[in-house]
Amino acid sequence: MPPDLQRGLIPRDDTTQLIVVLDTLKSRLHDAYQQWTLLDENGHIPAAPSPTMLLHHAADAQGLSHEVLHVTADFADSRHSTTRVGSTVLKYLAAAATESSQAAPHFAEAANAALLLARSSPSAEQHHSTHRMVIDHASARACLRRSSRSLSDAATELDQHLGLHRFLTSMTPQHPSPGPSPSTPSPRHR
Repeated sequence: MPPDLQRGLIPRDDTTQLIVVLDTLKSRLHDAYQQWTLLDENGHIPAAPSPTMLLHHAADAQGLSHEVLHVTADFADSRHSTTRVGSTVLKYLAAAATESSQAAPHFAEAANAALLLARSSPSAEQHHSTHRMVIDHASARACLRRSSRSLSDAATELDQHLGLHRFLTSMTPQHPSPGPSPSTPSPRHR
């Protein structure tokens, strides 16, 4: 393989390892998006939404965001981020980091609204708090979904990069291993 082309490739092992990390994080974000619901199966708001549950969502979202940011920063620090594929992957990782970091504050705002609901009497203020809680919770979940999608896009880009590795490997001529050098006939057999 030409050295210029090889310099533009992220090593296969590094690529495979990063795909595994991204797929794991993507699944965890997607699972959180699916499982951290506020509304019941009929789309109704619970009579007494749990601020504790919403605070746990915020804390767990913060933890997921930290992991996404860590992976993004590590990749940005690597020499791989300067390649053509690496810069595309970094763009997706940065989008995932941005989205995941926005989820926790929205969950925290939803928890705050739930606390206000618990302390208020039925009024326009309660209606406003309920509305705000639902919107903040939905916004937080949307951030998790978009972050998961960006990680999926980064993993897809890396998977296509592995395809390029396979293609280039198949195009590289395989040189047979040199066998024993032909022996020169001994002087007796001449």
